[in-house]
Amino acid sequence: MAPDRQQRPATQSDVAREVGVSRTLVSFAFRGAPGVSGETKQAIFDAAKRLGYRPNAVAADLARKHRSAVGLYLMDIRNEVYADILSGVRMALPHDRNRLILSVSRSVDGVDQGAIDSLIEARVGIIIAATLLDPDTDVRELAQVVPLVSVTRQVDGVDSVYSDDDAGARMATEHLLALGHKRIAHFAGPEYEGHTVRRKSYERAMKEAGLEPRVVTAEDYTQEAGTRAAASLLDAPDRPTAIFTHNDQFALGVREAAYARGLTVPTDLSLVGYDDSRIARLHGIDLTSVDLHAVELGRVAGVVALERLDHPDAPVADKRLTPQLVVRNSTAPPAR
Repeated sequence: MAPDRQQRPATQSDVAREVGVSRTLVSFAFRGAPGVSGETKQAIFDAAKRLGYRPNAVAADLARKHRSAVGLYLMDIRNEVYADILSGVRMALPHDRNRLILSVSRSVDGVDQGAIDSLIEARVGIIIAATLLDPDTDVRELAQVVPLVSVTRQVDGVDSVYSDDDAGARMATEHLLALGHKRIAHFAGPEYEGHTVRRKSYERAMKEAGLEPRVVTAEDYTQEAGTRAAASLLDAPDRPTAIFTHNDQFALGVREAAYARGLTVPTDLSLVGYDDSRIARLHGIDLTSVDLHAVELGRVAGVVALERLDHPDAPVADKRLTPQLVVRNSTAPPAR
């Protein structure tokens, strides 16, 4: 007889009594362990459904003394690059082995420790973090509390999966130089440790070409910040003929500011973004952008996380992907 679930939820013992097997066999069936026939397993699953039993994954981890849950921290779910990373992580995790617990930062202009703490409190076995703004020393300290995979950013001593931002930013800058642009500006995000590679690469490429770098730093990484930061450049008498931005969100913000001033892309202003997010590929946007392969970053991070769970003492993983410049209709030779 089914238990009165107004008083308590169904347990593995209830399922065992319903089927007429031991509670241990029920546990084996839900864990996918060998030794349970297909017929018995199906009978157990059917009984569990009738009784409303749901396995407690946290309790199972505690019983095995092994935490199988994977925590995923995303800095900004509104930025499509993080949705792509999420898709990649999901591709890597087996559906029947690892729970994925998601935590999204409430801020894009600083460190949201609460989002990370929520994953630790959920007793995850490892955290995949995309993207942490904390200093490297803090990231390494966090990795001592719970194993960590840093995504989009390389941190010495911590499993890291990232794109070669130095190469990507150089490709973007040299593309604009090859088109004949000389007044090329760069829109950078806040100067958090580990997040200045694109700016520095742009500066080196400009100096090697004998040109003066021109950097504008936005207050955060959003499209709105890009629009606000664009005003000082686009209203200047010597406004740039081309702008390379830290991410696609900035590029969209600059594009809006340019059109509000009667400027067109690319006739009056060439524009290069970074990330190659879905919106960059939309008809009418056609944004030239650096593809950092976000889905693949997520997939590789998922693989690295599983390896770390299975082999806690393995050497630190350092996975660097090669970005690709995707040229579309937002760049052209300067008109003046």
